Amino acid sequence: MFKKILIANRGEIAVRIMRTCRVLGIKTVAVYSEPDANAMHTQLADEAVSVGEASPLESYLVIDKIIAAAKETGADAIHPGYGFLSENPVFAETCEKNGIVFIGPSADSMRLMGDKVSARQIVTKAGAPVAPGMNSAGADVSAFKKLASEVGYPVLIKASAGGGGKGMRLVHAEAELEDALEAAQREARNAFADDRVFLEKFIVQPRHIEFQIIGDKSGNVTHLFERECSIQRRHQKIIEETPSPAVSEELREKMGESAILIAKAGGYYSTGTVEFLLDKDDKYYFLEMNTRLQVEHPITELVTGLDLVSEQIRIAAGENLSPEVLNATQRGHAFECRIYAEDAENKFFPSSGTLMRYVEPCGPGVRVDSGVRENDIVGIDYDPILSKLITFGANREESRLRMIDALERYTILGLKTSMHYMLDILQKSEFISGEIHTGFIEEVMSENGTETGDLSDSKLVSAAALAAVALESGTRFADTSANEDGFSVPTPWQSGSGWRIGEAE
Repeated sequence: MFKKILIANRGEIAVRIMRTCRVLGIKTVAVYSEPDANAMHTQLADEAVSVGEASPLESYLVIDKIIAAAKETGADAIHPGYGFLSENPVFAETCEKNGIVFIGPSADSMRLMGDKVSARQIVTKAGAPVAPGMNSAGADVSAFKKLASEVGYPVLIKASAGGGGKGMRLVHAEAELEDALEAAQREARNAFADDRVFLEKFIVQPRHIEFQIIGDKSGNVTHLFERECSIQRRHQKIIEETPSPAVSEELREKMGESAILIAKAGGYYSTGTVEFLLDKDDKYYFLEMNTRLQVEHPITELVTGLDLVSEQIRIAAGENLSPEVLNATQRGHAFECRIYAEDAENKFFPSSGTLMRYVEPCGPGVRVDSGVRENDIVGIDYDPILSKLITFGANREESRLRMIDALERYTILGLKTSMHYMLDILQKSEFISGEIHTGFIEEVMSENGTETGDLSDSKLVSAAALAAVALESGTRFADTSANEDGFSVPTPWQSGSGWRIGEAE
C-alpha cells in the first residue's frame, strides 16, 4: 500500500480523497495555487506545496509542477480527482515515467475511451448499442447531409474530443446543417484544439443513465449499478439519484452487461462510468465513457456501502477487486444535489464573496462533501461548486423529503447559491413522479423561455442585512449575494457558457 499520496486537485474532491487516505493511514500532499493558500484542502493535508498563480494554466494544469511537488514530498502515488488532469493520458504516462503511480486507468484506455469517435468504434465492435450515426469524424458537408437524411432529423453534431456541451449542435432540418457544422467545428477547435466532429441521431427526451464501472489490473470488471443523471442544465448534471426510477431489474441487468462489455473492450481498470441514453421504449444507446471518478460517486457509496476512493487506491496498488465489490448489492435510495455559488436570477452566473455564515445540515441519512468553511473567500478563478449534498432513505420518497429538509437547513450567507432552485425542482410534480428526462429543465423549469426558480425571498437583500436578520431570528436557510448588482466588475464567468471543470458529460 502507498505511504503518501499527492492529490492533484482542489476543493471538495481533494478534501474527500484526503478523508479516505486518513482512514487508510496514508499521508497526503496538497497542491495549491495562490488564491488557495489557506483553502480547506491545503490545511487538511499533511503537507502542501505551492504550484503557482490563480490560473489553472499556471498551476493545477501544469504537469511538471505537479510531478515536481510529488518528488519533493516523496509521494509514491498521485490521485487526480476529477477535472483538471484526471483524464489526461500524458499526465498518467508522465507519472509512470517518474516512478509515481497514477491512481486511475491506463493512458491507453483514456485515449481509446476519452475520444468519442474511437469509443463509438470500440463499442460498435464489441456489439453494444450505439445511436445511429458516424463512426469516424468528418468535415464533408455532403457526407453529413447524406447520413442525416438516412437516420432522420433531428440530429446532433458533436465534437470528437468534446464534452460539457461544447462543440455540440442540434439540427432540426437540412437547411440548418451547414451553419451548425461550421459552428460546431469552430467551437471544438477553440475549446479542445481539435475541430473533429461527427453526427449521430438525436434521441428525443431521453434519460441519461450511467453505470458505475470498476475493474482491476487482472482483468476483473463489474458494475455497481446505475445512476439517473437526467436533471441537467446546459448538458451539466445538477441532481443525480440511484437507483433510477425508470430502470427495472431486467433492464438493469441488460444495461449492466453492456457497460461491463464496453469497459472490457477498452481494457479498463479503476473506477469509471459508462453512460447511456435511454428512450421511452427502454431502448438504450452508448453515449460516452468517463475515465475517472465521477462527481456523483457518493450516491453509489450510500446504496452499496462501499468507499470508491478506497477501492481506486487499492486497485492502483495492485490489489484485485474485493469480495465486497464483486458481491455488492443495492439498498435504499440516494440523491445528490450539487451546490454551486451561482445566481439563478442572473443567468446562473457564478457568485463570489465571503462565506459570512456557513452551517451544513446533519442528521440520519445526510452527507455533505464540501471544500469550504465559514469565512472562506469564494472567488471566480475556478469551478463554482461549493459542496455536494447527499441524502439516503429507505425509498425514493424518503430520500427526496430528506433532501428538501437538508436544503432548508443548509445555511450559506454572503453569496448566492443554487439551493432555492434545487428545492423548486425537487417539489415539481413531474420530478416527484419520476417523469424526468434530459430536457426537464427547459421544459418544466422555464417561464417565457428563461430558466428560473422561486427565488423571490432572496431578492435585493444585502449579505450584511440578511446575516443580521438570520442571526437575530434564528433563520435556518438564507441565500444572498455579496454585491447587490451581481457583478460590478466584468468577469470571465459572464460568458454564460455553463462550463464546468472536468464535467465532460
